[in-house]
Amino acid sequence: MSGASGYDPDGIKCIVWDLDGTLWDEIAVEAPTDELPVPRARMLAAIDALAGHGVLSSLASRSAPAVLDRLNAVPELRDRFLAPQVSWQDKSESLRRIAKDLGIAVEALVLVDDSPYERAEVEALLPGVRTLAPEDVPALLAAFEGREVTPESRERVRRYRTEETRRAEGERFQGTREEFLRWCGMRLTVGVAEPDEVPRALELAARTHRLNSSGLSPRRLSGLASEEGHELYTARMADRFGEYGIIGAALVDRTGPDLWSVPLLALSCRVAGRGAAAAFLFWLMERAREAGAREFRVVLRPTDANLEMRMLLRQAGMRRVDDDPRPGRTPADAVAVLGRSLHGDLPQSPAWLHVSTRTHPAPASRKDTPA
Repeated sequence: MSGASGYDPDGIKCIVWDLDGTLWDEIAVEAPTDELPVPRARMLAAIDALAGHGVLSSLASRSAPAVLDRLNAVPELRDRFLAPQVSWQDKSESLRRIAKDLGIAVEALVLVDDSPYERAEVEALLPGVRTLAPEDVPALLAAFEGREVTPESRERVRRYRTEETRRAEGERFQGTREEFLRWCGMRLTVGVAEPDEVPRALELAARTHRLNSSGLSPRRLSGLASEEGHELYTARMADRFGEYGIIGAALVDRTGPDLWSVPLLALSCRVAGRGAAAAFLFWLMERAREAGAREFRVVLRPTDANLEMRMLLRQAGMRRVDDDPRPGRTPADAVAVLGRSLHGDLPQSPAWLHVSTRTHPAPASRKDTPA
């Protein structure tokens, strides 16, 4: 999957840069001193521009591990890269490790490498990964021009750095996983989206895959959110390490008096495994019951990526009630409707996560919400 043209930037979460011949001209291990080669200014500028759009950067170099030690001693280089891999292993294996360390799908990576061999190796073993030559970088940057940048996007690199601190603390923590999550003091706040939160909701709809119920497009989400009887909810999260920002979005269809239907439930993969997805879903169920609804439904489009969401819906007691009744649906667009009664006991949020309702006033009209 070579080349930068025609690529949807919504699917890109991290650019993985080669070192020798890509980030800099020389070969680091052949340098006569311990000083690193001078990085190409245009590559550093590209890394910084992408970071401004919420795109992470990492490293994958087939070189001596000591090169990474030298790079880590240079703060202006070290701070630009997350989960770097410098070793003699294959580039495809390095990319797998980067994706695992960052908690993202390997298909969300893009490799920039001057070597046709290395690009071919990655394309053969990781066919979902796009590879680019260094001369393709300007076209990559052009794909992001003019796109709205949310506060969460601008803070994404810093928040992944904070996540590294969380992971390190978790590895040192003497106790169970649940005890660590309690110690983190995790807090989730949920409420009707304010106008300035809508762009982030649209971003979640476009960029999330593991915890995304239906893959509703941002354009469709924006249109539905402005329709009568629909409400858009957002969830924010924080803990002792800092703010996660808006990590969840849900569109609710209240056009039926006894029914709450959720055409989209989407959460950031950064909060996977911490109970936030379950807590958000259970909060919506409780809110629906308080509003007089008797039944709760979620629209689900099963994909290879969203198994975690599908398991959550099943664990919440939701079962298939109907196929999507809308006409003209192709097999690729086919969705199912899962539902459950709101009578009796509802699932409870994880004990380590404090959940509260935001008290800010809802926007006067959903039709005034910017897209």
